[in-house]
Amino acid sequence: MEHQFIDILGKINPVAVAFFAVFIAATMGVTYFAARKTKTASEFFTAGGNISAWQNGFALAGDYMSAASFLGIAGMVALSGFDGLIYSIGFLVGWPVVLFFLAEPLRNLGKFTFADVVAVRFSPVPIRVSAAFSGLCVVAFYLIAQMVGAGSLIQLMFGIPYQTAVFIVGVVMILYVLFGGMIATTWVQIIKAVLLLAGATFLAALVLWKVGGSPFTLFAQAVEKYPDPNPLIGAKLISKPFDLISLGMALIFGTAGLPHILMRFYTVKSSKCARLSVFYATGLIGWFYLVTFVLGFGACVVVGREAILQIDKGGNMAAIALSYALGGSPLMGFISAVAFATILAVVAGLTLSGAAAVSHDLWVHVLRAGKVDEKEQMKVARVATLGLGVLAMILGISFQGQNVAFMVGLAFAIAASGNFPVLVMAIFMRRFTTAGAVSSMIVGTVTTLILIWFSPTVQIDILKHSSAFFPWKNPALVSVPLSFVVGIVVSMLTYRPEDDLKYRALEKKLHLG
Repeated sequence: MEHQFIDILGKINPVAVAFFAVFIAATMGVTYFAARKTKTASEFFTAGGNISAWQNGFALAGDYMSAASFLGIAGMVALSGFDGLIYSIGFLVGWPVVLFFLAEPLRNLGKFTFADVVAVRFSPVPIRVSAAFSGLCVVAFYLIAQMVGAGSLIQLMFGIPYQTAVFIVGVVMILYVLFGGMIATTWVQIIKAVLLLAGATFLAALVLWKVGGSPFTLFAQAVEKYPDPNPLIGAKLISKPFDLISLGMALIFGTAGLPHILMRFYTVKSSKCARLSVFYATGLIGWFYLVTFVLGFGACVVVGREAILQIDKGGNMAAIALSYALGGSPLMGFISAVAFATILAVVAGLTLSGAAAVSHDLWVHVLRAGKVDEKEQMKVARVATLGLGVLAMILGISFQGQNVAFMVGLAFAIAASGNFPVLVMAIFMRRFTTAGAVSSMIVGTVTTLILIWFSPTVQIDILKHSSAFFPWKNPALVSVPLSFVVGIVVSMLTYRPEDDLKYRALEKKLHLG
């Protein structure tokens, strides 16, 4: 079965093509109807605030369960065993932070972007410039992972060059966002969430059926097939304790700082709906990550690590290979289409949040000082969408071959360092100041980028140097505390009594909306 799968790679799979075509046709139909309802900036960025709690819960799950989750984690567990679970757990446990600390304040204080929350009590221009810089860095790194996964997938299924595959994904995503805005993006994410949960659950059920119905039997077979090192014992993927803590911090706090996730809280009618949508999303995401763990071990046992590496050196096609091994071309075609839907939905959400940062934060509030009509704002948003789409294609081509779950971990590090600390301090710290907020965002983001560059990820894995200046692959353990400390110290040095009055005004709006 392994050799049969390798033999069909790079050749057109009619079943996969059919499923791809059905999904594209359905979502383009959604985009067509959404475009008729998307006339204002509010409808373009937040669907006019008319999304219900359950719809937003599914859309949040669809926005969050990315190619990194489905393709990257399954491959990581298949190749590294138990260590891959750190990504599943990290991605999941960030959601209670969002639920208890940020969902309600964001809904009551913001409008289109998370910068709206911070700008309520501070000088808007420096805040929005800093927030746009930090947010766009997160979007760029996240886009890399999605586009790499998309390019690899379509290259294998359609037999077309990787660069062409990335271009196709970029064009389709641009069409979703350009014409349908948040309404189309929301429904694409809902459809994708349902398909992904159904497809992954069915595939996991087939894995367990093949080994007799017990996950413990599956684990035992993995140990038997690859006894050294034991896949149930950690420390292969992440051997340094501080590296493990740093990655955990990035994944947990990064969830609460992702621009495309925070943006979804503006699409619901009330703070109660915001909390409910996070509750629904957490349940859906938790179930999905349990399933991906079974898929990873299933790929390890059924497909084999050698075949997985031969197909894709990043391990990103493990789940696709598993679907072929268990159900042949029909199941592989369906799972491939689901993975494709996953990527398109997340890329659309990322692009929309990036366009909001450029249009709403930079153009409207910085360059034009708020003196912009709806037509001009929509025009800038659509130009920004085109620009981000082209950037996504360039990044996807440049980072071919990287494990997508790992690349998302770096995006989470930037979100955890540049966005999360300033959001927490802006909402809960009375003596926080404009200078403190700007310093926190800039230092957190820049420090993370610098440390990523000097980390083993870039210096050893990509540039092939013998050593790296910074010892850990993920910098969150340094950059997150540093961002908090800089924000607090600078605020202490620049605090004025009138800042307290601004906080009281924020407190009232925080609770009443």
